Amino acid sequence: MDDSATFRSLARAHLSSEAGFEVVGEASDGLRGVELAVERRPDVVVMDVEMPRLDGYEATRRIMSHAPTPVVIVSALSDRAVQTSLEALRAGALTALSKPPGPDHPDAEAEWRHFVRVVRSMAGVRVVRRHRRRRSLPPEEPAAEPDRPPHRPAGFRASVVALAASTGGPAAVREILGALPADYPVPILLVQHIGADFVEGLARWLDATVPLEVGLARPREPLRGGRVYIAPSDGHLTVVPGPKVAVTDDAPIGGFRPSATATYRSVAGAYGAGALGVILTGMGRDGVSGLHDLRRLGGFVLAQDEASSVVHSMPGHAIREGLADAVLPLDAIPGYLRRSVE
Repeated sequence: MDDSATFRSLARAHLSSEAGFEVVGEASDGLRGVELAVERRPDVVVMDVEMPRLDGYEATRRIMSHAPTPVVIVSALSDRAVQTSLEALRAGALTALSKPPGPDHPDAEAEWRHFVRVVRSMAGVRVVRRHRRRRSLPPEEPAAEPDRPPHRPAGFRASVVALAASTGGPAAVREILGALPADYPVPILLVQHIGADFVEGLARWLDATVPLEVGLARPREPLRGGRVYIAPSDGHLTVVPGPKVAVTDDAPIGGFRPSATATYRSVAGAYGAGALGVILTGMGRDGVSGLHDLRRLGGFVLAQDEASSVVHSMPGHAIREGLADAVLPLDAIPGYLRRSVE
């Protein structure tokens, strides 16, 4: 769904030309798009964020409430559009992409191939119904956690937390960070796989909606508690003595730069038995090799469970390879992170 007839035409042509794709409906506004999603139950919805009648956030929220469907958000990347895209991810959309360019652009073919590949991969993702909730941008009071056992081994205390996520990650990360206090005493490093054009917006969105200070990692920046350091769009986030941030342009690992494996390996080398690696919802297996090193050097690994993950591939690989010291649902992870620094 998109109010631009040109974009709808291009998207239809590229998707329809691929084996296995059938475009079952088009909408020029968000309200009609929701109606079509409910009526026709497609395998995936491609949706702009700036549309008449309903924007991408509200349309996503209604789809996830009435007819849960994988949603891929596309955006023209104005500041407002990026923020709305991130709110749509929080409402249940799976991923966000910048709009591929017109046919005269030199990168058009490659970007449309990437667009089709992402839409295809999202079509098979299981999504669940989301209850209606009021949109809120300011920080929210964290919900009370259910009474759960501490899941913390005797003698372990975290000196650093390294988080990694992919599909479904922005909403999961927002929930975790939103439930931590502003004075959380150890630094948090985050590798979130998301379109390169959305990384800065992700940092601003999180900084505005969680108690902690959040920003893109800056080379040579000292690591300190109360701050979240997000890997930039095309560099590995690592740690050097100080401890300080280092952003490297080393070769991609498993096709990823930034790679969670680079971050896990680095914090393991710098912090040893004080390193806590957390692997969250996401496709693929980025980070798993790094968790092998983190465990070998005495660190602790926490994996999100399958029931609360949008895609359980990343944490699932870690669990199957025997790397997870604890496997927890999303709502129990903040409590574990708080207890790990006591």
